[in-house]
Amino acid sequence: MNRSIITIDEEKCNGCGLCVPDCPEGALQVIDGKARLVSDLFCDGLGACLKTCPEGALTVETREAGPYSERRVMENVVKHGANVVKAHLLHLKNHGEMKYLREAVEYLEEKEIPVPVYEEPVPAMACGCSGSMARDMRDRAVDAGCAGAEVRVASELRQWPVQLKLLNPSARYFDNADLLLAADCVPFAYGNFHQDFIRDRIVIMFCPKLDPYIEEYTERLAAILSLHRIQSITVARMEVPCCGGINVLLERAMEKAGKQIPVREIVIGIRGDVLSEEPLPVEIAR
Repeated sequence: MNRSIITIDEEKCNGCGLCVPDCPEGALQVIDGKARLVSDLFCDGLGACLKTCPEGALTVETREAGPYSERRVMENVVKHGANVVKAHLLHLKNHGEMKYLREAVEYLEEKEIPVPVYEEPVPAMACGCSGSMARDMRDRAVDAGCAGAEVRVASELRQWPVQLKLLNPSARYFDNADLLLAADCVPFAYGNFHQDFIRDRIVIMFCPKLDPYIEEYTERLAAILSLHRIQSITVARMEVPCCGGINVLLERAMEKAGKQIPVREIVIGIRGDVLSEEPLPVEIAR
């Protein structure tokens, strides 16, 4: 059977990670400074990731291929080192492919290759897989002071629309504004979103993984930064790796606009807690 698979030219790849959010299957990761196809199993070969690669390092290769073989995949994976092996095992685990996971571990043991610990999540921006994992949180604790009580919270929203594709870059409300770049899922995960994040800020929302307008988004955000004096930018994103695509898009927009603006990143956990809050590196604000 013929099968289409993404091929990565390592010489051209600069490790920017722009392709990662555009891989719906989560088959691409940036490891050791290069984009890697961690598992052929989840690559559909449709090339959703091709359009965002600035170096043209991604192509679709069609070749004769039989039924999926975990051993064949492992032969390729181990060539790239322990980090890629770990990422591949975690990739299989997160997708519930336990049969293939067992075959992968058996392959490593047979070849006397150390089996890495793969229970811990891969660091942010490494993979989009963990963001798709189903989690049942109905047992989470609820503040007794609020349970059953009717609580009305005033909206802090000061502009409309909020979705990046709909925003007019020349709108006056951007003048001297503090911006909030928020991933779509954050308001649902973080209970005090209006008071803690929206208050005194102009909101820009989008999803770096599912929205198909990344190039348009980059140009639109760059136009906003170019046309107005922006005081600061707060990035509110989820802990899932694909959400790190917000930072990638922001970096590209700031570079296009030629602006240096203070950027602060707030990472929200799946259970609604703040995992980290810190300024982003200077490199993003060049």
